[in-house]
This record gives sequence, structure tokens and C-alpha cells, in this order.
Amino acid sequence: MSSSSTVIREVAKDVWTFSCPFSRFNLIPVGGRSTAIKMTNGDVWVLASTPLNDATKSKLDEMGPVKYIVGADAVHTLYVGEFKKAYPRAKLIAPEEAVKKKHNESLMFDGAWGADPVGTQYGFESDIKHCYFSGFQNKDVAFFHPASKTLVEADLLFNLPCNEQYSKSSSSGKVPFFGTLNPYMWMHKRFAWTLGTDKEAMKRDVKTVAGWDFEQIIPCHGVSRPIHLSSAHGVKQSVMRR
Repeated sequence: MSSSSTVIREVAKDVWTFSCPFSRFNLIPVGGRSTAIKMTNGDVWVLASTPLNDATKSKLDEMGPVKYIVGADAVHTLYVGEFKKAYPRAKLIAPEEAVKKKHNESLMFDGAWGADPVGTQYGFESDIKHCYFSGFQNKDVAFFHPASKTLVEADLLFNLPCNEQYSKSSSSGKVPFFGTLNPYMWMHKRFAWTLGTDKEAMKRDVKTVAGWDFEQIIPCHGVSRPIHLSSAHGVKQSVMRR
């Protein structure tokens, strides 16, 4: 993916997103997005989900030294290798299933959600909280940056259409037929419920995330923007009903 297709934006102080086109099965436009957060000590934490093109690398290097590279779930693994190659001293952390998927690339992982003991600390917790959804099919991890009240996630919540991610392309980014998929919709709730392979574990982890004081959600797929307090409450209630 070339730099010309990537939309780079500071969505909150020290929180940057890198958005670009991506179609699931080369058919359904869901968009892709990486998120980088500059920590209080100057180090940079990156959820790596899009190509490390020149524009992305330039902005990351401008932010500070990349110390952590995280894979958000078992599916968002395509680009973690190129991030690790560019930043070999950074700690690479991902769910156990992602680690297994990348074993042929001889990547050195410094942590694995699902394999490490519950409560393992990886070093960024003073700035960014995390919650591993063991009961979710894609084994997602949700992240919370209290300083900006931002929730960062991959496949737990979608907010389509992905207008920003396709804004530099010739496509509208609209999903064929139904066009919209957001957390308030019955279709989204059903989709999330279906992907919950362990309902009790899902309820437990959803309660943890719903208890975070977030006012903004950055999804990997779809529109990323601040939400009003009333909307934040609505999203939390929507999630809690899963």
C-alpha cells in the first residue's frame, strides 16, 4: 500500500492513526488502520495493522523511538513482521494464535496473550491498559489510553462505512448491499454474539472494557472519531447486552 493512499491524522494529543483501504476477501471494503501512541516517557506504542510505508514510518520516527509493536488479534498479523524488521529493538506482543500463525517468519515475540499468565505486565501498562478477550473467536485485545480517554480495538466493534480509509481512493468505501454496520445495529450485535465462542468469558471482558472511562473509539475497521458522553454510554450499554 503506497503512502499516497494512507490518511495520517492526530485524533488526540499524542495519538495518531494511519488509515488506508482494505477489502476483506478482496470484496468487502472494511478499511485498515494502525494506531500509534506516544507514551509519557517518549517511547512509542503501535498497534500494527497496516503497511509500514514511507509516510507511516516517517511519522512514527518523528513521534519517537518505537518501543512496542502489538498485534491486536489472531487475524491482524499481516504487517507485524515488517514493523519488527524496521524496529528490531521494539518488543513484539500478540495473542497466542497470532504467534502460531507467524511461526514460519522466525519472528521473536516478547509476549503472547493467551499463553502468558493472566495479569502479565508487558511494560506499557502505566500508559495503556489492555484486556484480552479469550472468549472471542478472533482472540482480540482491547486497549485503553486514559490520558486521551481513547479505546483502541480491532474486530470487537465495527463502524462502517470506512469513509476516511478510502478517502484517497476512487472507491466510496461503502459496503455492498447494507452499507452501514455500527455497534447500535441489530446486525452488529448478532455478528459479535456469534463470534463469542465463550459467552461467560465475553461477558466478563466486556464488563472490564465498559468500565473504562473512554470518550473516543478507534476501530481498525470504519470511522474513527470522538463520541459524545451520551453516545459513549450508549455504546457501553450496547456492548454490555451481548
